[in-house]
Amino acid sequence: MKGVFDWLDNRAGVRKLAKEALYENVPGGARWRYVWGSTLTFAIGVQFITGIFLWMGYSPSAQTAWESVNYIQSEMSGGWLLRGIHHYTAQVMTVLLVLHLMQVVIDGAYKAPREVNFWFGLLLLQLVLALSLTGYLLPWDQKGFWATKVATNIMAIAPVAGPALQRIVIGGSDYGHHTLTRFFALHAGVLPGALIALIVGHVYLFRLHGLKAREPKRKPDATFWPDQVLMDAVACLAVMAAVLFLIVRHRIFSPTGQLGAELGAPADPSEPYSAARPDWYFLFLFQFLKYFPGHTEIWGAIFIPSLLLAVVFLMPILGRWKLGHRFNLGLLGAVLAGAGLLTFLALAEDRHNSDYQFAAKNAEREAERAKALANSPAGVPAGGAVALLRADPFTQGPKLFAEHCASCHRFDGHDGTGRPVKDPPVASDLKGFGSRAWLTGLLDPERISTTNYFGGTKFKDSKMSKFVKKDVAGYTPEQKEQLKKVIAAVSGEAKLKAQQADDLRDQPLITEGCDLLKNAMKCTDCHQFHARDEEATAPDLTGWGSRDWLVKFLNNPAHPDFYGARNDRMPAFGEKQILDAMQIGLLADWLRGDWYEAEEAANTKSQTPSPR
Repeated sequence: MKGVFDWLDNRAGVRKLAKEALYENVPGGARWRYVWGSTLTFAIGVQFITGIFLWMGYSPSAQTAWESVNYIQSEMSGGWLLRGIHHYTAQVMTVLLVLHLMQVVIDGAYKAPREVNFWFGLLLLQLVLALSLTGYLLPWDQKGFWATKVATNIMAIAPVAGPALQRIVIGGSDYGHHTLTRFFALHAGVLPGALIALIVGHVYLFRLHGLKAREPKRKPDATFWPDQVLMDAVACLAVMAAVLFLIVRHRIFSPTGQLGAELGAPADPSEPYSAARPDWYFLFLFQFLKYFPGHTEIWGAIFIPSLLLAVVFLMPILGRWKLGHRFNLGLLGAVLAGAGLLTFLALAEDRHNSDYQFAAKNAEREAERAKALANSPAGVPAGGAVALLRADPFTQGPKLFAEHCASCHRFDGHDGTGRPVKDPPVASDLKGFGSRAWLTGLLDPERISTTNYFGGTKFKDSKMSKFVKKDVAGYTPEQKEQLKKVIAAVSGEAKLKAQQADDLRDQPLITEGCDLLKNAMKCTDCHQFHARDEEATAPDLTGWGSRDWLVKFLNNPAHPDFYGARNDRMPAFGEKQILDAMQIGLLADWLRGDWYEAEEAANTKSQTPSPR
């Protein structure tokens, strides 16, 4: 080994380089306040290493970006850890940069002859923030997409060059594939290259001028090795420990908590996203802009931040005067305190904003749903991950119900998405529609005229209501048992997934119920049931509640097979082109509880490879 080392030293002078690095003079001896530069160097090194490995699994296109990140997060060995380290180290770097800036200003290390190095440091801070901003979009999820859209819209309000600069950055007039590829080029190429160049210049100038200690010195000068090296190593370990804690913190407090960095639902430009927020280190600016409505926004977004940044850049010049250093300290303290206060206010407002909290929980549910669908045997369709939720009844059904049905109906007392509705319902509650329980409630004399069923409609006093209130109310125990069989027979027509086991078990009972429906109960006096009856005056019970029946009903409830001319305000969603065929199908499937569930497909997935 000595021969190899001598050979390297002879060709590269490694002994001289090591001696210069390790035995550099540290004014005032080793101090913890000097560790921030080393921790930043360590964090940047971690970012470059993890970034390269993430690059190996990442596919930068609008149709493959989310899928590739989900693959890294869910299927790649250790991918969640790799992505978590990259994500949270980026956030920790922002804190380290602020601490390093504070240490430099407090120690007066920005003064002559170190002005250029101070400016290099400020540029490095902006580059790190730019890397965070560009990296935010790369997973191509809802959170990153909409937050980036907000950020680039702010860019557009800059005087003169703003709109043109925005078009260059997003790659056209709208956000899409070219936006992602440009952000990826910036994040993985341009900005890291600029970062390396500035770091080289920063380190060169630092080596040229040496450390600047705060006066008076409390200890004699010492060399970098061994005490300062030990402190730097301990600080770097503490940084990595903090990053690892952030990665696993959710799992520590909850067995089902996620590991690694967050991944939202796939980006969908057509789907509004009320939970859009910048990451925490930009929240202060987000809150600040709230105080500049309308045309005054340019002051909060451009002029005032630019003015403050210009004053910070002038700190080395201002520090030449007698009170300049104190002014700089006061300015830095005020800026940091103001940013902290604005961040706190933003978090507090969101915490007490019920609309935001609802949107955030819904976004979390959609993110988990998208991952479940992506990891299903069917995998991600050729149209990209965005198609996963668009074609998912579990996701789209509640939204369609809330938009088109909740003005009259309820779903378990709410609008389908979980939001309570102030106005009283005027049509039946459709939770469990088609099930035996729902039918049992409909045929209950005490419940048929409540708002859960016919209470808010003109059917409240219909022939059906009168039959239930008068005849069914007087049923003998034997007739009540017969009614249960009829309910099982009618509900069996729906072929609900949730009732599949019961229907299979009770097949003889269902067969008997069909006979009772036609004969003893005389339901076919009004309803059709597996036989055409032109004189029927009530909805056809053939296939009642099945997907085909429900799709046909939603298409036009005033069809003769349903309510005919007696239809009570129910829109013809299909014939009036209020909803297209796919939307009607999604709504029908959701009402029936018919959607993919990961638990049911676990065995199938283990046998069927997911297409990639």
